Amino acid sequence: MNKTILVTGATAGFGKAIAIEFAKNGFNVIITGRRKERLLELEAEILKMGQGKVLSLNFDVRKQDEVKSAIDNLPQEWKKIDVLVNNAGLAAGLERIDQGNIDDWERMIDTNLKGLLYMTKAVAPLMVEANKGHIINIGSIAGKEQYENGNVYCATKAAVKSLSKCTRIDLVKHNIKVTCIEPGMAETEFSLVRFNGDVERASNVYKGIEAMTSEDIAQVVYWCTTLPAHICINELEVTPTQQATIGYNYRK
Repeated sequence: MNKTILVTGATAGFGKAIAIEFAKNGFNVIITGRRKERLLELEAEILKMGQGKVLSLNFDVRKQDEVKSAIDNLPQEWKKIDVLVNNAGLAAGLERIDQGNIDDWERMIDTNLKGLLYMTKAVAPLMVEANKGHIINIGSIAGKEQYENGNVYCATKAAVKSLSKCTRIDLVKHNIKVTCIEPGMAETEFSLVRFNGDVERASNVYKGIEAMTSEDIAQVVYWCTTLPAHICINELEVTPTQQATIGYNYRK
């Protein structure tokens, strides 16, 4: 029987690449996201592979009632979730703390932190019942190092790092693995979203650097979930070769 993975924020970036990577390797895939059209496009792409099944769930992880309803009403054949990838997240704005946009703050906190909590609370009991599972939380090196104007984004990713460790402790007796993946510079929609669609400003973030791709991170996630049953990668920082730390990059 094929294993099942649930990926949040699967309509773009890491989430989409992760869903495709696991589908290519025979997993049944539950894809979730707010953009229904993109979900349906991804669903069709996965079905063309002919490897496993796919189920699209159109909801917003920021809304607890939608999360609970989606998971509670899963068809029985989809309730055995082997891997949960809490990927949905974003950065919004890049201002000093005294000039920050509170709407941006709320959006980051609701998605990066509360959305992760809602999803974990909904799915973890299914893993506890099965006495196995793997939760992958997509953090960031911004959760370990701080940078100017990163304030709230850094804080949310620091919370993801801390929650991952606490979840690992809470669920270890149920044979559940928890991994926090902490990417550095990866060229996705991340900067485009942060700068409200400003293509030039977003592209400058990666100028002179061979940044990672979504597919790179997808391969890392897949590797972590396919190690022997007795091994758990608790935390993994991944950067481009040209990025030593969050504040030191070698640009060619």
